[in-house]
Amino acid sequence: MAANEFIVMTSGAFTAAYVELIPQLEKLTGKKIVTAATSIGTGDGSIPSRLKRGEVVDIVIVADAVLQGFIKDGLVLADSYTPLVQSAIGMAVRAGAAKPDIGSVEALKRTLLQAQSIAYSASVSGEYLTQELYQQLGIADQVMGKSRLIGGGERVGAVIARGEAEIGFQQMSELMPVPGIAHITPLPAEVQKVSLFAGGVAATSGDVAVARAVIKFFASADAVAAIVKSGLQPLSK
Repeated sequence: MAANEFIVMTSGAFTAAYVELIPQLEKLTGKKIVTAATSIGTGDGSIPSRLKRGEVVDIVIVADAVLQGFIKDGLVLADSYTPLVQSAIGMAVRAGAAKPDIGSVEALKRTLLQAQSIAYSASVSGEYLTQELYQQLGIADQVMGKSRLIGGGERVGAVIARGEAEIGFQQMSELMPVPGIAHITPLPAEVQKVSLFAGGVAATSGDVAVARAVIKFFASADAVAAIVKSGLQPLSK
């Protein structure tokens, strides 16, 4: 890592807000912001795998439970842990397709049963969909076979836009920036899962003081506009 670089790893949910804030981050740090990852991913290229290999990075922003695991493993400094945003799960279809009805739990169940194919992410939204929601709706046996895990850092929305799946589920903030998809709709409140995303300073950071300042900035009112615009819910007012 060059001395004038500040390296960020973030899961997809926070990516759009982070990207919009890069100019402010460069002013704050006096360094060039380098984006090392924009998805939790899967396999050897995933954020967990890269951190465990000792890859140099300054800050990490991921789902709260994932960050807690990094702290436990000594990959993120415990005293830097900072809750940042809340994120809801949404559904989308290809642009030009009819809008599916998921306005109620029963309507969502019908839409899932009628869909020819379903795409879901490798992160918290996909885990919830396949390990909790399908079971709660009593349709796991009918829909798991036509559900496809989208890994390797690819966005569910990109798969939907190419027409490779009829409907897809991911964090709202990960779906909203993707071109070629439409009708991005949150799950019904009764079955919605709102996830907390948090940030922390990586154990390999070359400038812990600056990294702490960046995490503090993300949690401040100065970051709220970008956070809201991206489809996330800020914790700061």
